[in-house]
Amino acid sequence: MTNQQKIQSLRDELNTHNYNYYVLDNASISDYDFDVKLKELEKLEKENPEFFDPNSPTQRVGGSITKNFETVVHKNRMYSLDNSYSKEDLLDWEKRVQKVLGTTETEYTCELKFDGASINLTYQNGQFVKAVTRGDGFQGDEVTNNIKTIRSIPLSIKEDFVSNFEMRGEIILPIDGFNKMNEERVENGEEAYRNPRNTASGSLKLQDSTEVAKRPLDCLLYQVVTEERKYKTHFESLENARKVGFKVPETITLAKSIDEVFEFVNHWDTHRHDLPYETDGIVIKVNNLQQQEELGYTSKAPRWAIAYKFKAEQVSTKLNEITYQVGRTGAITPVANLEPVQLAGTTVKRASLHNADQIAKLDIRVGDTVFVEKGGEIIPKIIAVDFAKRPKNSEHTIYATHCPECNTELVRTEGDAKHYCPNEFGCAPQITGRIQHFISRKAMDIDGLGGETVDLLRKEGLITNYADLYDLKVEQVIPLERMAEKSAQNMIEGIEKSKEIPFEKVLFALGIRFVGETVAKKLAKHFKSIDNLMVADFETLIAVDEIGDRIAQSIIDFSSNLGNIQLINRLKASGVQLEVSAESLENQTNKLEGQIFVVSGVFHQMSRNELKKAIEDNGGKVSSSISKKTNFIVAGDNMGPSKLAKAENLGIAIISEQDFIDKIS
Repeated sequence: MTNQQKIQSLRDELNTHNYNYYVLDNASISDYDFDVKLKELEKLEKENPEFFDPNSPTQRVGGSITKNFETVVHKNRMYSLDNSYSKEDLLDWEKRVQKVLGTTETEYTCELKFDGASINLTYQNGQFVKAVTRGDGFQGDEVTNNIKTIRSIPLSIKEDFVSNFEMRGEIILPIDGFNKMNEERVENGEEAYRNPRNTASGSLKLQDSTEVAKRPLDCLLYQVVTEERKYKTHFESLENARKVGFKVPETITLAKSIDEVFEFVNHWDTHRHDLPYETDGIVIKVNNLQQQEELGYTSKAPRWAIAYKFKAEQVSTKLNEITYQVGRTGAITPVANLEPVQLAGTTVKRASLHNADQIAKLDIRVGDTVFVEKGGEIIPKIIAVDFAKRPKNSEHTIYATHCPECNTELVRTEGDAKHYCPNEFGCAPQITGRIQHFISRKAMDIDGLGGETVDLLRKEGLITNYADLYDLKVEQVIPLERMAEKSAQNMIEGIEKSKEIPFEKVLFALGIRFVGETVAKKLAKHFKSIDNLMVADFETLIAVDEIGDRIAQSIIDFSSNLGNIQLINRLKASGVQLEVSAESLENQTNKLEGQIFVVSGVFHQMSRNELKKAIEDNGGKVSSSISKKTNFIVAGDNMGPSKLAKAENLGIAIISEQDFIDKIS
């Protein structure tokens, strides 16, 4: 046997033992024998470096150091999930799903929702290539070296599966492993970790992969993302992923009806505490992959999936003080400062009180004993007062009348839940908040510049608005606290590079009230430039699809403010993209203006997303459901019979993929 054959034989054998132990929980070799074979392989690889393989079992022990985790854009966006908290919510979701699909024949998968850190694993030709954290869903941090140390993740797939794909999963820290880690830390005189979720997430960003390898991390997989149409259902794709070596939980269940979904919910609501890892809910997905494509996505979440959250944990504690925070738009948020209390694995000291109406509705007062829960298991909130424990000298809460930062008198317009500080250009948190929003990932995405640095730049008098960023020089920044020459250079380069960011993101970055990502895209597409948008009157604005009175008035208020006009002129002079680029306009026409399309079925020349983009690029609108307003249905193979019947009944024109291509040619 040649050295190459010996090396490959050992790799295959160790991979099999690894799979049996970490995925099947069925050891086929002793730890000692495994280590002996691993050392033998390490020796052979060292003696024969020409046969190096980055996915060899020897690469799982760590040893690489990552100083900076590179930001990587996801090929396929990692969406968040819409949440539900009752069975009524799930029934409403099913109605929406079946309305879009035009059928009551829907099958679901039920999966436990793991409480860990989301990860995206990329495989090419069966080989593990890279691992990227979820980040903001659009881009995350590459943590490949650290992920290689998790032995339940296969580094190569030899069996029959799709060739190029992504696996989505959750990096978790089993409860027993977490407790053991904490016992060792306490014995060594170190502070115990707070909870498994945060510890798992923090592990992924450790610079030394050897340290990561010491932690008992695991990875539970829940989705295969691929353009190959090998499997017809989500359940089938996961079953096959399990067969080729991925740790797909056995708890995933097929449900033929919503009643069977409820059975799954009821079972795990009581049995989840028996699991070896933490879970905070259940994810329900439409099983048929073609139906998933047909349902598509909102701007934030897939329409074909929903999370059911278990009832939040509640605790009681004392409310010591009510303070007020100022947001970037001037909105005032009252904050409850609490006697510290343990809640869902973390120490809670503060909770949101939302607004004056909420305080009055619950009659919340300083000194009260209050009940606190984590809304959606994330943000703590006060849900009630224990009136039996209210002090006799208790006084009604009088809401703040002036800004806690700049002392400007607060205003509250009719129909608005919140109070506002109108001192837009003179209130420090508003200034800092607007600049922090401007530089954020979903906006101008400026590398080398974080929230703390923005606050420092403002305090030093170097910036008072986001246009000032483009006047900064390296020599101005270097003297700042904790700012090295390299960091200063990176910051200025990041600011310069942001001039390439497209207009739709710049428009979102400006922080116009009510203009979020989706609205910014619609406005950029319609008006093409900031100049056109800022001279648009109320009637012109509300004529744009999905732009209502509130958004229109907010844009007019922004555009008529002299300070904002001056900021826009300065951004223009700096070279920021304040109009749609010529390249973007190249493929756009008005051929389909005013026409509404529904895309249904499986296509061969274009993907469903390419079809939808082509409709929008040519001025048309894509709708997810058929109605009297629909002009055309682009029908591919396997279009649902109920959709077809509805289209024929309404007399809507049904065109083929080729018909559509001819239409826009």
